[in-house]
Amino acid sequence: MQLRVFRPKSDPTRASGPSASDPTRASEASPASEASRASDGARTPRRRAGRRKPSRPRILPHAVTRLTGPLARRLAPFLAVLAPWARKLKPVYPRRGRTGWRRWMPSWRQWIGLAFSGIGLTTLFLVVAYAATDIPENLNSYATQQDNVYFWSDGTPMARTGWVQRQAMPLKDIPEDVRWAVLAAENESFYSDPGISFKGITRALWRTVGKGDTEGGSTITQQYVKNVYLTQNQTVSRKFTEAMISLKLDNKMSKDKILEGYLNTSWFGRGTYGIQRAAQAYYGKDVSELNASEAAFLASLLKGAGLYDPTLGPSNHARAVKRWKWTLDRMVKIGKLSKDERAKYTTFPEPLKRNPLSDTGRQSDYLVELASQYAKDTAHLSDKDFDLGGYQIYTTFDRKRETALTDVVTKARKKARESAPKTTKTAHYGAASVAADGRIVAVYGGPDHRTQGYNESNAATVPAGSAFQPFVYAAGLEHGVVKQRDAPRVPISPDTVYDGDDAVPVHTPEGPYWDRSGRKVAAHNDGKKSFGPVTLRKALAQSVNTPFMQLGMDTGLDKVKETAVASGLLSSSVGPQVPALSTGNARPSAIRMASGYATFDAAGVHTEPYSVLRITRNGSDVPVDRPLSGQAVSTRVAQQVDDALADAFRTAHPGAAPAAARVTGKAGTTEDDTAAWYVGSARKVTTAVVLYRMDLAKSLEPLPLKGIDTTGTGSVPYAIWEGAMKPLG
Repeated sequence: MQLRVFRPKSDPTRASGPSASDPTRASEASPASEASRASDGARTPRRRAGRRKPSRPRILPHAVTRLTGPLARRLAPFLAVLAPWARKLKPVYPRRGRTGWRRWMPSWRQWIGLAFSGIGLTTLFLVVAYAATDIPENLNSYATQQDNVYFWSDGTPMARTGWVQRQAMPLKDIPEDVRWAVLAAENESFYSDPGISFKGITRALWRTVGKGDTEGGSTITQQYVKNVYLTQNQTVSRKFTEAMISLKLDNKMSKDKILEGYLNTSWFGRGTYGIQRAAQAYYGKDVSELNASEAAFLASLLKGAGLYDPTLGPSNHARAVKRWKWTLDRMVKIGKLSKDERAKYTTFPEPLKRNPLSDTGRQSDYLVELASQYAKDTAHLSDKDFDLGGYQIYTTFDRKRETALTDVVTKARKKARESAPKTTKTAHYGAASVAADGRIVAVYGGPDHRTQGYNESNAATVPAGSAFQPFVYAAGLEHGVVKQRDAPRVPISPDTVYDGDDAVPVHTPEGPYWDRSGRKVAAHNDGKKSFGPVTLRKALAQSVNTPFMQLGMDTGLDKVKETAVASGLLSSSVGPQVPALSTGNARPSAIRMASGYATFDAAGVHTEPYSVLRITRNGSDVPVDRPLSGQAVSTRVAQQVDDALADAFRTAHPGAAPAAARVTGKAGTTEDDTAAWYVGSARKVTTAVVLYRMDLAKSLEPLPLKGIDTTGTGSVPYAIWEGAMKPLG
């Protein structure tokens, strides 16, 4: 039987052979070739038109054929083996033999391939990230935070302060009960884990990414890394970096060293970092003296001191007790505390109410308060930078003068308690000593910084009374007076005479001064005593009020305020410009009052009071603004005021100082006898003392000093001043 061979038009053999239209070439075909083609055609069935199966793309072998070079020749056998698998994994959609949505889903082989590819890529990423992560060389600022050190003016240490109190302890000095209390509460698998908790990280990432908040899941190694190398920011990138460093640190550092570092850098509240300072802050003892019960409480603070310090409120107390019990039970569960020992701890170990490390109550606390604020203001340091510590603040405070001032006020307080125990409870004493060049050399801020946080030496609380007269006197001498309307200013001198009688009406250039009720305003002297015509110098020496109220009106109350502020008083403390301004309605602090009188002692040059000489940090000087200074009044006027104040001292206290000694001083009283002052200078130092009564628990109304102080030469403020300024010669 003769078979007909079918040759499609696209047959490549025809394209390469003679043309199909050439009859001579066709007839030349050999019988063997014809038979071969016939035989081949018999074995290969003819495909129907339109049903031809599409050929599979041969991507991988084709790519192999393009590779050249030694690398290509080495990879070719492997790629050839992978070629069939690659063809199977390549998605071809829609998939044959599937219906509906299944036509568009990958096959099980493709799912497996994707899973293994994801695992491989993730593993590769982690390996690269681990290799690229370095343990930082520098610890973060909080891990190296230090105390600030304050020095007396002679260079000896005065105090150490700082938000962070840290004292590193070697692990061998920390009892095992303390260590395992922390481990039971925070990371019981610490000694067996690789430095990270995969379960905890997964949970934390899920909550951070999936729910928008954060949750802990950190091992002690991770917490240590966060404390000393990273920030406290709760972000995915920070958590990932933390995990990488933790893995590397766990391979590089021993577990004991990591635990030691963690216990010495963790925050326990009350300004303390580290287990040693925490033991002192909460129990007043070293860490070596803690028992398991106390350690279990301190371990609870690692979860958040603001939530678990029981002294901060009932809810905190309840949380602390619950966490304390749980920690002890965990210690039993992991075999680090026997049931018999656990049975001993049934009562919650209440911590101290206050931190004894910073709760000193000494006068140095008031000094530190003044110096720290001045340091931050003049060195332009933020609270955050200053609290990082490491600063050495060299103050202006004189140790001997501070001791003398504190002792004499303490004695005065004791004497008052014995003579008038009831009224003494509401008595307040403030004092400050300022040198002629502006240095604050001593202050008395209060009896106990723990119970009275505000500083009496820097409080603008009560009127200056007749102690304000020198500023009115200086203003009149400096600017002159105007007696009549449109008349020029006329200079005055210490010998200018004014009416010293009691209840003399006050006049302006236009006539009498009327108050809002329609009455003429008049001044009054102490005891309503009249002195008749009196020179201004004598009026100041004898503290006669009426001449100075009229002098203030003649000089101009604006000029009086201007002179007082230029001399050292704060503008905010001077008060309204009414006739009572000249009789001392201003409310300066003891520091400012001493600074104002020091201006007259310094020939009219006022220097703003300052408490810090210089600041260093890590051996380097910190730039500090120097105190402002300037000529407040002329040298002549300053000398005249100083002479009158010397007369005032000699008149009130004859023989209190050697005749050759230059000592000045003046008492100050208020109209209602609710405050008493004494301000004076000797040996280029001016001290101001104020005494007043006020029940701060009820109101801010001043109370009479009756029973505590007597007006006159034997006043309590003068006794304190004299004791603080000895020797006067």
